[in-house]
Amino acid sequence: MAHVVVTGAAGFVGSHLCEQLLAAGHTVVGIDALIPYYPRPLKERNLAGLLRSPSFRFYEVDLRDAPLEPLLEKADQLFHTAAMAGLLKSWQQFEDYMTCNVLATQRLLAAAVAARVGHFLHCSTSSVYGRFATGDETAPLAPVSPYGITKLAAEQLCHAYAAKDGLRFTILRLFSVYGPRQRPDMGYNIFIRQLLAGERITVDGDGTDSRSNTYVADCVQGLLLAASQPERSAGQTFNIGGGDEVNVLQVLAVLAELSGCTPDLSFGPSRPGDQRRTVADVSKARTLLGYNPQTRIRDGLAAQLAWQQAAQTR
Repeated sequence: MAHVVVTGAAGFVGSHLCEQLLAAGHTVVGIDALIPYYPRPLKERNLAGLLRSPSFRFYEVDLRDAPLEPLLEKADQLFHTAAMAGLLKSWQQFEDYMTCNVLATQRLLAAAVAARVGHFLHCSTSSVYGRFATGDETAPLAPVSPYGITKLAAEQLCHAYAAKDGLRFTILRLFSVYGPRQRPDMGYNIFIRQLLAGERITVDGDGTDSRSNTYVADCVQGLLLAASQPERSAGQTFNIGGGDEVNVLQVLAVLAELSGCTPDLSFGPSRPGDQRRTVADVSKARTLLGYNPQTRIRDGLAAQLAWQQAAQTR
């Protein structure tokens, strides 16, 4: 049993991760600022089940200015899932992305060193690769959005603190995570809401941009495998992704079939800084960690659709 700290504990990936850590018998400290870009009621809903566990403690804390070292005391592992996410807003709100993704990470790393945290597991993104994320972890890093640039800077900070202070760290680059509790600003959540409401769906670009989607349970499996095998994962970077590559039009076709609703489509310009194609090469994670994503895109979309339908009736 470990003592684990999770930043972004009320978020999409963070709340699922906390649930699995508690189910495995660990004690968990959850940290989240509950900031407005992800509506507070949704985050509170994500927390509701966690707060019923005697092994979970939650702190509403902003990593950018709060004292952090006391929250990290005796932590065997720290999962840093908190971030300002999303490509489009990063062009208009760069200061928020810089402070949330770079400054907050730097402060957390410094606190982790001071508190002697055993293992710092940093959640990064496929956006660090740039427009095409189709290779392994040695592929060139050329982000094309302010979001990707700030996440790459956060990765470099992990390396810097490891070199300076000997901090044990692992970087996990997540590929297009989806499933129940997906943030309301993310594509599949938007598509499902508009499809169920009979609203027009505007596709960015021609609909052929493709993603190697990762179901949230498979994503959490990858994080836990890295944490449970520090002798294999420490100092390493891993792609964490799913197996099915699909484009936007294919996703909408699956959602239409599952829901029985016919989408009303229109097409707009491509988003600046968006990725054209991502295909997660998880060979390294598979070989070193035993990572094996199981969820096919149809099954994962069915689960997310069912969750959103249930949420509408509450």
